[in-house]
Amino acid sequence: MKTTLDILNIWISPGHDFRGHHGKERGDHGVEARESVQCVAGQGIEGDRYFGYKEDFKGQITFISADVADQLQEALALPDFDRSAMRRNVLVSGVDLNTLIGKQFRIGEVVFRGSEECSPCYWMDEAVGKGAHQFLKGNGGLRCRIESTGRLSTGSHELEIL
Repeated sequence: MKTTLDILNIWISPGHDFRGHHGKERGDHGVEARESVQCVAGQGIEGDRYFGYKEDFKGQITFISADVADQLQEALALPDFDRSAMRRNVLVSGVDLNTLIGKQFRIGEVVFRGSEECSPCYWMDEAVGKGAHQFLKGNGGLRCRIESTGRLSTGSHELEIL
């Protein structure tokens, strides 16, 4: 099956703002917008906090739906909602990400395997706004393994389920 997917934004962060911070203040590593990134099979995105994190890590790259982000903004009445605050790597439109769980798919030259939903954590209420944690349950995004090395860039792409 093939469909068109739009990659609206790509972000990476050099460090963890939330992981390992339970009971502490969040980190302050910032988020960097990129037009393209190098995806490395079995490792993640070069320059991102999860690159080489651990063998067979399920979240080497994460996707979030622009539709979900728009609904979240409306539901929580967030006038200036910075989508990068959700700490996902790739903002997309044109596909229901939950349908890719357990599937292998290609975007451009990169092959991914949908691992599982990105389970939102309680930190979402701080990062995005009160109520974000609950709102994102069931639509928190898609965690993937990277199965082939290549560049991923913003723009329109063919998504092919393999």
